Amino acid sequence: MTSITYNNVSVHLSSGGFLKTRPILKDISFKLERGDRLALIGPNGAGKSTLLQSIAGVLPPSSGSIHIEGRVSSLFNLSLGLRKQSTGRRNILLRSMIEKRSAQEIKERMPRIIEFADIGEAIDDPMETYSQGMSVRVVFAAATEFTPQILLLDEWLGVGDADFREKSEARMQELLDQSGIIVLATHHQSLTRKICNKGLYIREGEIRFFGDADAAWDCYVNEGLNRAPVGLPGASPKKD
Repeated sequence: MTSITYNNVSVHLSSGGFLKTRPILKDISFKLERGDRLALIGPNGAGKSTLLQSIAGVLPPSSGSIHIEGRVSSLFNLSLGLRKQSTGRRNILLRSMIEKRSAQEIKERMPRIIEFADIGEAIDDPMETYSQGMSVRVVFAAATEFTPQILLLDEWLGVGDADFREKSEARMQELLDQSGIIVLATHHQSLTRKICNKGLYIREGEIRFFGDADAAWDCYVNEGLNRAPVGLPGASPKKD
């Protein structure tokens, strides 16, 4: 079984000073099951990234409980665990270990990952000697080799040069098709309509709507229009 369950979860983070904290997420409750594709929407600073990090286990709840069934893969921070002084091959190993893959799994998949990255003999050079494009190829290849049960995304990933971007987009579509649960933080309504069946609208750390994806966007847009200053025409919600 694959599922995500949040019961009255709050996350407080330090805001400077001795033991001073501020709430980022406030009494969040929802449940996702296998087959759900959740659009996580809201304005900048709403708490979307914090919610993703809490699902990934990076930020533990200050109160409430989080129950995750299934292996989580996070693509909102491709540089996680990266060591510039280590070789590309070594970083593939480290990234795969972060995804909690066994040594045998990594050994079996290593040739496929290296082939997908397609940087030749440079795979055994330190990553500090790589161009940005080469680094992206290696990290993306490692991060997306294994099909996750739960996939976390912060916006849509289109990485690398034109040739590699085509390969990366094809692989992303494969992951979307095969993953049990997807949580996608996004500002793009068209992408939500294409991928997601559920929406969670969050503002100031609180859930304003959870349910049908289109209804979540309607709630977000309508509230954004109602918040527009008097005397100015209503506009779409603020984007990045």
